[in-house]
Amino acid sequence: MLYKLQIMNATTLPDILIVLLSLACITVVLLYLHKALRMTKWSRPVQNRIFSTTVLLIAGWVMMVSIMAIKGFFADLTTLPPRPIILILLPLPLVLVTAFSKGFKEIASTIPEHWFIRFQAFRIFVELILWQAFVKNVLPVQMTFEGRNWDIASGVLALVVAWMVLHKRNNYRTIAIAYNIIGLSLLLNVLIVAFLSMPTPLRYFINEPTVEKVGQFPMIYLPSVLVVLAYSFHIFSLRQLWLLKQVKQTGKEKEKVPAYAQA
Repeated sequence: MLYKLQIMNATTLPDILIVLLSLACITVVLLYLHKALRMTKWSRPVQNRIFSTTVLLIAGWVMMVSIMAIKGFFADLTTLPPRPIILILLPLPLVLVTAFSKGFKEIASTIPEHWFIRFQAFRIFVELILWQAFVKNVLPVQMTFEGRNWDIASGVLALVVAWMVLHKRNNYRTIAIAYNIIGLSLLLNVLIVAFLSMPTPLRYFINEPTVEKVGQFPMIYLPSVLVVLAYSFHIFSLRQLWLLKQVKQTGKEKEKVPAYAQA
C-alpha cells in the first residue's frame, strides 16, 4: 500500500500543518492552564471545574467552527463583514471578561510573566505555513513575509523577550509591554491585509489567488483558533503586567506577590 502522502494533492499540505499546529497550540494552552491552576490556593474541585469548563468551551468552539466550515458557511467571502472576520471578533468579549475577572487576577499572581509571551513563538510556524500555502498557490503573496505580512517578527521577538523577562533584564516589564503592543499591531496588519485581499467591494489587492482558502475547512482554524489565541495571550500578558505593577506599587503583602514580581 502506497503512503497517502505520495498520492496526496500538494495543496493539502498547508491544511494538514494548520490542523497539527492548532491542536498543538490548544494542547499547550490547556497544559498552561492546568499548571497555573495547581499554583493557586483554590480548592481542587474549583480547579477541576475551571479546567473542565475551559476544555468544554474550546472543544465546543472548535467543533462548531469545523461543522459550519465543512458545510460551507464561511466559504462566501463577498459579504461585509466577511464571515471569517466575525469568527475572530466573536470570542473577544469573553477574552476581555476573563482578563478583567477576579479569577484571572488570582491566576496572574501565581504564574511567571514570561509564559504568555513565550507562547507567541507559535506564530513563527503560522508564517511558515502561510508561506507554504503561497508556494502551493493557495494564498496570495501579500499574506506571507515575502509580501505585507511581517507577523513572523512577533514569533521571533517572543523568544527574545520571554528570555529577558525570565531572567529579569533591565526594564523587562517595559520591554514586555512594548512587545505586546507591537505584536497586536503586527496581528492587526495581517488582518487588514487579509480583509483587503478578500473578494468584497472593498478589495484592494487584486492579484490571484484570493484568500478564499481561509474560509474553508480546515484553514478556517487560522482565524478561529490561531488568531484568537494570539490576541488573547497579548491581552492576558498586558493585564498580568498591569496587575503585578499595581501590586508592587500599592505595597500589598509580600506573601501574595510571587518571587518574580518582587524584582
